[in-house]
Amino acid sequence: MAARPYRFLRRTLAVGCLLAAAALPAARPATPPATPTNVIPEPTVLRMLQMNLCNSGLAGCYTGRAMARAAEVITAEAPDLVTLNEICAGDLSTLRGVFQTVHPGRTVVAVFQAAGDRPSGDDTRCRNGQRFGIGLLAHVRTPAAPSNVYAGTHPTQDLTDPEERAWLCVDVDGALLACTTHLSATGYRVALTQCDHLLDTILPTIARNAGYQPTVLGGDLNLRAGHDPDVRSCTPPGHQRVDDGRLQHITATTDITLCCRALVPMRGATDHPGLLTTLTIGPSRRPA
Repeated sequence: MAARPYRFLRRTLAVGCLLAAAALPAARPATPPATPTNVIPEPTVLRMLQMNLCNSGLAGCYTGRAMARAAEVITAEAPDLVTLNEICAGDLSTLRGVFQTVHPGRTVVAVFQAAGDRPSGDDTRCRNGQRFGIGLLAHVRTPAAPSNVYAGTHPTQDLTDPEERAWLCVDVDGALLACTTHLSATGYRVALTQCDHLLDTILPTIARNAGYQPTVLGGDLNLRAGHDPDVRSCTPPGHQRVDDGRLQHITATTDITLCCRALVPMRGATDHPGLLTTLTIGPSRRPA
C-alpha cells in the first residue's frame, strides 16, 4: 500500500513535465539566408586581336619585320586573346613571352597547329626549318586545370596547293572556345567549303562532345563580304562578324557581342592590318 502514493506522485510529476514542455514555444529550424533569384552574372569582357604575320620567309609578303611589329602591338593594346596566322612555331614562343609581360601573374596558354605539306606528308616548313602554321595566345584564371585543345586539318583542300590548311581551338577557362584558321588562298570556292565545314560541322561537333561554350573564331578566311563567294554565306544565322575590310574576319556565336572594331596599322611589316575587337560574353547558354 505504501507504494501507491509513490506511484501516484511519479505519475503526477510526469504529467506536469509534459504540460510544461507543451507550454514552451516550439524551436524553429535555422532558416538559411535568402538567395537572390534575380541576380544576373556579370558578363566577361575580353579584347581580341587577329594578325596574319606572313612570316614563313617564303611568301612575297615577307619583310622580316612582322615579329617586331607584332610585339609592339601586343604590348600597346594588351589584348586578352590573340589569334595568329602564317607564323613559325618559334614565333609563338617569342610572342608568348611578350603576352606574359602584359599579363603578369596570369597563366598564359600558347598553342600552335602546323599546316600539312602534301608532297612530303609532313608539316609545312618555314625558310628557317621551323614548322609553319597558326597559333593562339590566351590567359586563364585556373593554372591547375589543363586547357583542352582541339585541332586538325580541313578535309577539303586545294589540290594545286601543297600547303594543307588547318584549324585550331582552345578552351579558355571553360567560358569560351577560342578558335583560329587560315583558309585556302588559291581557291576561293575551296575556302568557302572549308569555312562551311568548320562552322557547321567541326565546331558543333566539339560542342556536342565537350559541352557547349560561347565560341569565337578569328582568322584570315581569304573570303570577303559582298564578293563572290561571300563570306557571309558560311556564317551561321545570328552570328556576329567583324572584318578588316578584306580577308580577315572575327565571327562569334549569338551569346557573344562584338564591339568597337579597330584596325591596327602594321606599318608595312605584313600585308594585313591587325584586327582588334571587344568580346562581351553573356551567361553561357546553349542556343535554342
